Amino acid sequence: MLTIRNITVRLGGRTILGHASASVPPGARVGLIGRNGAGKSTLMKALIGEIEPDEGEIEKPRRARLGYIAQEAPHGSATPLETVLAADVERTSLMAEAETCEDPDRLGDLYERLIAIDAYTAPARASRILLGLGFDEDMQERPLDSFSGGWKMRVALGALLFSRPDVLLLDEPSNHLDLEATLWLESFLKSYPATLIVISHERDLLNNVVDHILHLQGGQLTLYPGTYDSFERQRAERAAQLAAAKAAQDAQRAKLEDYVRRNSARASTAKQAQSRAKMLEKMQPIAALMEDPSLSFDFPQPTELKPPLITLDMATVGYGDTPILRRLNLRIDPDDRIALLGRNGNGKTTLARLLAAQLAPMEGEIFATGRMKVGYFTQYQVEELSGDDTPLQHMTRLMEGKTPSAVRAQLGRFGFAGDKATTLVAKLSGGERARLALALITYEAPHILILDEPTNHLDVDAREALVQALNDYSGAVILISHDRHMVELTADRLVLVDGGTARNFDGSMEDYIDFVLGRNQPAGDSKPKSGKKDRKAAARDREEARKAKALVTEAEKDMARLQAECAGLDAALIDPAKAEGKLAGMSVQELSMRRADVASLLEEAETRWLEAGEQLEMLN
Repeated sequence: MLTIRNITVRLGGRTILGHASASVPPGARVGLIGRNGAGKSTLMKALIGEIEPDEGEIEKPRRARLGYIAQEAPHGSATPLETVLAADVERTSLMAEAETCEDPDRLGDLYERLIAIDAYTAPARASRILLGLGFDEDMQERPLDSFSGGWKMRVALGALLFSRPDVLLLDEPSNHLDLEATLWLESFLKSYPATLIVISHERDLLNNVVDHILHLQGGQLTLYPGTYDSFERQRAERAAQLAAAKAAQDAQRAKLEDYVRRNSARASTAKQAQSRAKMLEKMQPIAALMEDPSLSFDFPQPTELKPPLITLDMATVGYGDTPILRRLNLRIDPDDRIALLGRNGNGKTTLARLLAAQLAPMEGEIFATGRMKVGYFTQYQVEELSGDDTPLQHMTRLMEGKTPSAVRAQLGRFGFAGDKATTLVAKLSGGERARLALALITYEAPHILILDEPTNHLDVDAREALVQALNDYSGAVILISHDRHMVELTADRLVLVDGGTARNFDGSMEDYIDFVLGRNQPAGDSKPKSGKKDRKAAARDREEARKAKALVTEAEKDMARLQAECAGLDAALIDPAKAEGKLAGMSVQELSMRRADVASLLEEAETRWLEAGEQLEMLN
């Protein structure tokens, strides 16, 4: 059991955690939640020993390995696959020793341990993890320094998952992932066999993966059984009880104050009045639930424009002379709510930039209504905000010529009222900076909002407030987000960006999730469906399915043969006296070399089996 006992952590003179306590049961999957700035990451650092509590203690299971992603992304000339494999320190050490060991007894011990830890299937396991995180085979063999910071952090996540620690600690793991990789991660974590503590603002992940919620609020920890939805119900009940208790206390306080006021001057009742006055002094006030300004999103409503706002006609867009998307045919009307789907790197942001007029078409046409205003949000805008300026200074520069009251009114829509408007941006949280960026891009009441991952710095409650604000907004919305809860509640039209183009996906988010997980296929564009396949196409599919089935059968036979050979080699390596047949005359060195060759052949056969099986499933 992982036990947090009465810990206090102070940073910069401020108490982040104050006498906080909680006990995490063995094997529990815990979602650590709390408002931005509540101290979730601080608690994580205390758990791994990076921060020493000022008071209290943290008890960890004996000999338990804790796994946590380092702040610094991996770099260098090593490949993602090599980096992930190196995360299993014991395997790496044993493999290196086995290559140079000449002592037969020690070599036997080494191979016995390598077999026990499943070392020979490690490359296949590592490759599958990287594939799930979006790295195809070519990407897995490229040097780390050829990737962006976000992709490097994916490698770090893959290395952590591969190392299989006894207590897995994840701090917002989906921040660098697209929707497809997030779905894979969720599936992986569902079957993780050890204790998991994850900081996440993804409602779906918290509902589908965790079985406990650890809520951090006001420096205190409270452990709730169940999923996030269960926690919300319990929190709502608690809030209702708190409101009722406060109302009852306020009524009692008013009654006591009235009695003291009316009876203090009378000699006959002065003693009773004094007694009630003491009761008032001792009465601990019940704090009301404060309305949180960080939940404030209020998009100004645009003027009406006739449809369509934007039309793409066989447009091609890219960078320099390199096209990224071709043959784009898309119409956007004032009431459209569109979510762009597809893996990172497929061109979602490129399409968003074309719609925002930041890129011009290389071929084809784009038609846009002349009076249309666009609000385009990206993470770069959040990162590029000047930390030395205040929200008021940022907005005043942008709204040059407008009255101070108009400037403050726009800031107030997004929770920057009073002193918050004059706080340096450097002192704002990530969520507050995201709200400021949204305030800045919407000051002209745009007719279309293009939002590229707007939720990365927002906690669960703030995301819910953003969903409500988008649903109240009367303009068009183009959304790129890995938060499928937000997509489901705000988008009524899905566009799949894949294969160098974009097309309508005729289905729900559930259909798309099935498609990503291999249980369905994209519904294609909006052309009518006849319900019958073309005969030639159907014949081709049957022939392809026959070939795929033959490949599956062949691969299964190879796997059975190679697995039997591996078992014989393993037995011979552990006890050479039991070697049979041609293995009896082989040295330990020869046996180990043959074992490595067979393991490689088995990995290839497994890959062929998986690929042929996937192809057969799709064709069927």
